[in-house]
Amino acid sequence: MQYIKAIFKFENIEDYQQDLLISDLADLGFDTFEDSENGFTAFVIKDHFKAQELKDLLSNYADEFVTDYTLEDVADENWNAEWEKNFSPLIIDDVCYVRATFHEPQTSYPYEIVIDPKMAFGTGHHQTTTMMMQYILSADLKDKDILDMGCGTGILAILAAKLGAKSLMAIDYDDICYESTVENAELNQVTNLRALCGSKEIIPDEEYDVIFANINRNILLDQIGRYAQVLKSAGKIFFSGFYLDPDLGMITAECAKYGIKYLDHKQNGDWVAAQFEKKVEG
Repeated sequence: MQYIKAIFKFENIEDYQQDLLISDLADLGFDTFEDSENGFTAFVIKDHFKAQELKDLLSNYADEFVTDYTLEDVADENWNAEWEKNFSPLIIDDVCYVRATFHEPQTSYPYEIVIDPKMAFGTGHHQTTTMMMQYILSADLKDKDILDMGCGTGILAILAAKLGAKSLMAIDYDDICYESTVENAELNQVTNLRALCGSKEIIPDEEYDVIFANINRNILLDQIGRYAQVLKSAGKIFFSGFYLDPDLGMITAECAKYGIKYLDHKQNGDWVAAQFEKKVEG
């Protein structure tokens, strides 16, 4: 199968802007993305590519950031082999082993998660996912009702299931992530997980003991009010996908409007994860 490679380079782009652009490119048929030093590379099947659509899309962002891109034809490749070459097993806190379907099991670890990425975010290798998993491993999730927003591959919800969570609601706006979560739940024999494709508007009117949200700052700020509606009294939220300054302060201030208080945070490189708790009502 013939692919086209679009190599993007940026000046002064924020993470949330890059995330939005990648989402829009996926709508145009781009199905694989690789980070690079000054931007990222995106791949699309040649027969699905329309140059004018890409130009029109980038013109919508002209006032937000400066970008330059080049297009190259790519020879036929075995994309599954490329995934296998670049996906290595991961160990979290010496207790959780994350592997792909093509890696050998390691029974010496208390928890093992099998992930087939399917181009979806969340293999555990990104600092934000790693920190969220560290929080989850130290939390009491037994018999808890969990909401996982921006679930990606479903890795966080799957880990929660292995830690004894009672029910799991996993939501992502990307249909590839939705499909990946469903497939990965089956791979890990997780039977108490429901997955939905959408955003805050499809969060069921149910109550949750714990919420995971590994998303960018602007989306978190927009969705915190809805999280507050479905989070139980004394319930906890674990956030990631943002930086220390000014992001954490902005998120803390927004949470305070709804009686959700900051407890602590972790930092890995430039990235931050934080723990919040809803005040006891009454």
